[in-house]
Amino acid sequence: MLKELKVDDLDVKVYPDRLSMGEAAANMVGNLIARLLNEKAYVNIIFAAAPSQNEFLSTLIKKEDDFDWERINAFHMDEYIGLPNNHHALFSSFLKMQLFKHLPFHTVNYINGNAADPRAECERYADLLIQYPADIVCMGIGENGHIAFNDPHVANFNDPLKVKIVDLDLDCRQQQVNDGCFSELNEVPTHAITLTIPSLMAGKHLCCMVPGKNKAMAVHHTLFNEISEKCPASVLRGHPMAVLFLDEDSNTLIKYLNLI
Repeated sequence: MLKELKVDDLDVKVYPDRLSMGEAAANMVGNLIARLLNEKAYVNIIFAAAPSQNEFLSTLIKKEDDFDWERINAFHMDEYIGLPNNHHALFSSFLKMQLFKHLPFHTVNYINGNAADPRAECERYADLLIQYPADIVCMGIGENGHIAFNDPHVANFNDPLKVKIVDLDLDCRQQQVNDGCFSELNEVPTHAITLTIPSLMAGKHLCCMVPGKNKAMAVHHTLFNEISEKCPASVLRGHPMAVLFLDEDSNTLIKYLNLI
């Protein structure tokens, strides 16, 4: 680790590169899993689906023999509406390939973006979150500061819903092209189902991985602007058990400003 700091309640750890960042995050989550499995029968974990999670997930699956994965319930946090089943860009497809097919989870719970009634699907998934409260949330931050698909214009720190339908802003949709998930902007869906900010913040432990130069501005806003829905990720500064993992690239603007 290169540096660490604390901003309000948020612990921030900076690593030399994506790989060391992802490994450190996976080791932290692994330690949490081991501890929680000693305390309770089952552990509930919510996972994000994005290239920013690759190094974390690839390290986590190497821990196949470290825990009884059949005592872990897995969830994913957001999904596009309207993409064909098994489309390569579906977040469910990403997590199947990068994580779920590698480990014998007790249950794997998906949001169905092709449900005939999306609002009923939101209610179904919200009921699951009530039944299986999140112990660990593994997440990222978007280029526009979103967490899950809570873009600034739809983010609500006091959202009455646990899961909701949202329209995606232009910056969010362009990020999906920048990340190589789609070849053109017009291919990116305009709507999605997402866990709301209160659902994410309800996790007992939050582990947030944010590598890459494209995230440097969002990281700066998260840490040093006011806590507001203008940068949804700024809410992380109010969680007592949250850790933000950065690499040197996402740390660029902070470093330039001599803030750490």
